[in-house]
Amino acid sequence: MHSTPRRSRLSATLAVAGALSAALAAVPASAALVDVTVTVQNLAPANGIAFAPLHLGFHGGSFDAFNLGGVATEPIISVAEGGAGGAWQAAFAAADPTATRGTVGGLLLPGASSSLTLRVDTTLNPLFSFAGMVVPSNDFFIGNDSPTEYRLFDASGALTLPTITVRANEIWDAGSEVFDPAAAAFVGNNDLRTPQNSVVAFNFGELAAFNGLSTGAGYTFNSGLSAGSEVYRISFEVSAVPEPGSMALLTAGLLAVGFLARRRREADTSGAMTPA
Repeated sequence: MHSTPRRSRLSATLAVAGALSAALAAVPASAALVDVTVTVQNLAPANGIAFAPLHLGFHGGSFDAFNLGGVATEPIISVAEGGAGGAWQAAFAAADPTATRGTVGGLLLPGASSSLTLRVDTTLNPLFSFAGMVVPSNDFFIGNDSPTEYRLFDASGALTLPTITVRANEIWDAGSEVFDPAAAAFVGNNDLRTPQNSVVAFNFGELAAFNGLSTGAGYTFNSGLSAGSEVYRISFEVSAVPEPGSMALLTAGLLAVGFLARRRREADTSGAMTPA
């Protein structure tokens, strides 16, 4: 008879599986490392403003792209005068090498949304910065003046700021390019830029000057904005990342369970061939 050895082998297999489950339950997900899904939404009225891709970064607070009342420098100009943002990304990387940076969305038309997921160390990079061009315009953009304005994570790694909403009166004018519909992105030829050499200021009222012009997306533009109009939303969703140690434990445990199960099958086959 082979029932007792078979029960012993089954008990051993179940014991390993139970121990593995208990060990994994005891290992918490990292409090510092999380996956953050960033979703951007254009809240502007139909036929209103659109947005170039949003440049963003999770960081420690050392990158400051621009200042209200200051002369715009190349990093923010690279966003405001065409949306490409190469100099913004490069300056961010140089100022904060451990930051997690990215770009989300293409041309974001009214009502559209887009998402991006990045892995973020909440201890190193609890703050958030962003910048994106507003079109049609010569040099309008959205973004945060102070690098410490948006703290997403507290000391324990918990998300404390799930959304950022931008209103029309928070749209910036870089002051770097002269207003000219014929040279404005989305309604004109943005290669025909004329330097203005002014300073960064709030300015959404000038957008109404584009009313009635045909946009690159084929609709006739109508600003439709008042100072308090919500024009853009950035939302954050967080999911935990398992500790590397728990993944190794999971792999080792599954191999052990598989090995015992295989031995059991081999023993059962051998026993079936042996006369009782």
